[in-house]
Amino acid sequence: MADYKYYWEDFAVGEVATFGNFEVTREEIIAFASEYDPQPFHTDEELAKKSFIGSLCASGWHTSAMVMRIICDGYLLDTAGMGAPGVEESKWRAPVRPGDILSVTRECLDRRVSKSRPEMGLTTFRHSARNQHGEDKMIMTGTMMIARRDPTAGEG
Repeated sequence: MADYKYYWEDFAVGEVATFGNFEVTREEIIAFASEYDPQPFHTDEELAKKSFIGSLCASGWHTSAMVMRIICDGYLLDTAGMGAPGVEESKWRAPVRPGDILSVTRECLDRRVSKSRPEMGLTTFRHSARNQHGEDKMIMTGTMMIARRDPTAGEG
């Protein structure tokens, strides 16, 4: 097994950690939206001003991708991750705009050893993205599959 900094045993229910300092740029908003979500309030500043949003903002899908980048850089690339069965909930709470600096707070909500694969634990996290002013931008809850350091141990 590769040597990772974090294994399933390292995440305790109730634990909270904050990481990230990701600056959102106008150019990245437009580039992402032009390719994947070409609605005018994501691609054209003048049309965005006339929209219900009132100014250029990132696509929710772009926000999700930025949050995933922050999660990867914050801890996931150092974790013995084994994938995920999906996301239970994802909510875009407010538009992400150029100049926002995003950080993510991770809260461990639940964890258990897999019944069918004892080398793996399942851990449910809530990831909350906020900008530099503390404004909630996105909340995502999902379960990750993480290798156990010692599959022969109990619930650890």
